Amino acid sequence: MDKSKVKAEKRIRRHNRIRAKVKGTGDMPRLSVFKSNTAIYAQIIDDKKGLTLVSSSSNQVKGKTVFEKAQLVGLDIAKKAVEKKVLKVVFDRGGYIYTGKVKALAEGAREGGLKF
Repeated sequence: MDKSKVKAEKRIRRHNRIRAKVKGTGDMPRLSVFKSNTAIYAQIIDDKKGLTLVSSSSNQVKGKTVFEKAQLVGLDIAKKAVEKKVLKVVFDRGGYIYTGKVKALAEGAREGGLKF
């Protein structure tokens, strides 16, 4: 089996374990993170209603480095969430290790006013 397929399957398995424990509600929706090779995406999701409240991606923000873009995505999604009166979220790192771009996004969201 190809190494990239094994790596992707392991990430999906980790994400499924996380999702079994992390649920987003109306009071505390879920901040979900997805990384591709070219961009990083974030969504705030109410799992009870199956509704995406706000979303943001690195394609929508201007930054020089990938880490700077990830932090700006965090700030952007926090700003949009605060406008919709969402202040507390649960963080779903999507099976990725909490370092690098994922950590930068989380710190940006905290700076923007989200609590998790």
